Amino acid sequence: MFGLFLAINVSGFMSLLCAQSTPVAKVDTPAIEVKMIQDGEVALPAEFQVALYEDLIQEFQKEGAFREVYRDGDRNAAQSSNVISLYTSVRKFKQGSELERDVTTVAGSTSITVHCQFKARNGAVLLERDIEGKVRLRGDNLKATEDFAKKAAKITPQSLSAEAASSIATVPKASYSPGPGW
Repeated sequence: MFGLFLAINVSGFMSLLCAQSTPVAKVDTPAIEVKMIQDGEVALPAEFQVALYEDLIQEFQKEGAFREVYRDGDRNAAQSSNVISLYTSVRKFKQGSELERDVTTVAGSTSITVHCQFKARNGAVLLERDIEGKVRLRGDNLKATEDFAKKAAKITPQSLSAEAASSIATVPKASYSPGPGW
């Protein structure tokens, strides 16, 4: 008899427990739209411009931190509710020599510095920083674009929201004075 009572109570408790479970709220992870590389302060050879863009797309897809990775002009990005846009422009570019890198370890490096702006749909800047890509020892000059893209793709939605929160927190509050006579 006690075993039957225990079985009924356990099953009743389990159904009560299951009935009271609430679905977990799903966090809306943003998507990212990678805009075409803008002409910045430096003229960039076409192969580097294309490699920068394609490497960015590939690295963001590989990292998987964003819900979706859209190319510039993708109609799906315009229809998506939560999209962060990445705007980039080249600040510095030094094309090195593969031959010099193969012969010596101190010369021939290629470097590129790209200014990145992550913006919300309303235009608010969530994060703004310069990221540098380099190839120093061996490899094709275009490896500098791959190095840059790997560093840029490390930026996640969590780091964007943390950066935005810290920038809001550091804005000094205006002092309020009720004026004369108070």
